[in-house]
Amino acid sequence: MMSASVGIASAQRAHFGTPLTFRSGAILPGYDLMYETYGTLNADKSNAILVCHALSGHHHVAGYYADDPNNIGWWDTMIGPGKPVDTNKFFVVGLNNLGGCHGSTGPSSINPESGKPYGASFPVVTVADWVESQARLADLLGVRQFAAVMGGSLGGMQALQWSLSYPERVRHVLAIAAAPHLTAENIAFNDVARNAILTDPDFHGGNFYERGVVPRRGLRLARMLGHITYLSDDVMADKFGRELRSGKLDYGYDIEFEIESYLRHQGDKFAAYFDANTYLLMTKALDYFDPAREYGGNLDKAFAVARANFLVLSFTTDWRFSPERSRTLVKSLLHNRLNVSYGEITSTHGHDSFLIQHTHYHEVMRAYLDRIAVEVAV
Repeated sequence: MMSASVGIASAQRAHFGTPLTFRSGAILPGYDLMYETYGTLNADKSNAILVCHALSGHHHVAGYYADDPNNIGWWDTMIGPGKPVDTNKFFVVGLNNLGGCHGSTGPSSINPESGKPYGASFPVVTVADWVESQARLADLLGVRQFAAVMGGSLGGMQALQWSLSYPERVRHVLAIAAAPHLTAENIAFNDVARNAILTDPDFHGGNFYERGVVPRRGLRLARMLGHITYLSDDVMADKFGRELRSGKLDYGYDIEFEIESYLRHQGDKFAAYFDANTYLLMTKALDYFDPAREYGGNLDKAFAVARANFLVLSFTTDWRFSPERSRTLVKSLLHNRLNVSYGEITSTHGHDSFLIQHTHYHEVMRAYLDRIAVEVAV
C-alpha cells in the first residue's frame, strides 16, 4: 500500500477539572490539554498509540490544517496510512504537554484566580507529571491500555516513564534517541540556554506578558545553542562547511559564514512563536528525569516494575543522546527479563535523526509496529 497523509487534522481541547498535584507539591486546580487523533479506535479499544513530543513539539503530529496546508505535522513522515505508524491499523493520539505554549495550559495561559497569565507562577513540571496528565486524557478517550507509547528525545523519556507510572496500561514502549537520564554535559547545555533567557532584560522574572514584551534575544540564543547540539558535525560540514555568504571576509562581527546565517535564522524563527517560560519548563523536565534517583542510582531496580515490551533505537552520530546511553537502558531492561529490541541506526543527522525520513530507521519502526498490529483487532 502506498503511504499517504492522514489529511486534514483537527485540534481538540480537553478540560480537566480535577486538581493535579505536581511532584513539587504544587497543585493545579484545573487545566486544558490540546490533542489530535488519527485513525479509528477499534471496538475493544486495544489499538491506541500515544505519541509524546520532544522539547519544542506539540499536538500537531501528522496531517495538515484546512486553513493552513503548509502546516504539516512534525512527525508526518512517520504517521499516516501505509506509514510505519499506520493509521489504517492504529488510533494515534498526539498532545501538547502541560506547560506548553500550543493551547495546553501553560505559563502564557490565564490564571483564573488572578485574571493574568500564570507566568513565573506556573509550577515546575516533571516527566512524571506529564504522564499523570496523559493518563487522564487516556481515561477521557476510553483507552485503558495503550498498544504503544512512543516518542523521541524527551518524548522517549515520557514513554519510559509510562512503563514505570502505569506498567499495566502500556504494552509496548518505543524509546527513540532517548536516555535514562541526562549527562552532566547535557544539563550544562540546558543551563546555559536557560540563562540566556533568564538574563534577557525583557524577561522580567517570567512575567513579561503584561508588559507587552518578549525576551526574544534570550530565546534566540537558547535555540541557537540547542540547535548546534541537535545536529552532527558531518551535517554542518556537508550543508555549510566554511562557506562565506559574500564570498569574502568582512573583518567584522556581523553574519559572515553560512552556518551563522542558518543558526540566526533558526533562532529568530523560534523566538517568534515559542514561549520563554515553556522553554525553561521543558529543559528542567529534561534535567530532572532520572528514574534511578529514587533507587540510589540503581537503574535495574527502577525498571523492576516495568511490564511492557521495548523497542530502543539510537543513532550513531547523536552525541547528545549517544548510543551508549541507550545501551545502558537496554542492559537494565534485560536485567529485569523484559522483551527488548535494540537498534543502532547509522545516520549522519545527529540527534535530529529521529525526525528524518531514513529508510533503515523507518523499516525498523515498521517491522516492530507491524508485529504490534497483529496483536490488535482492527
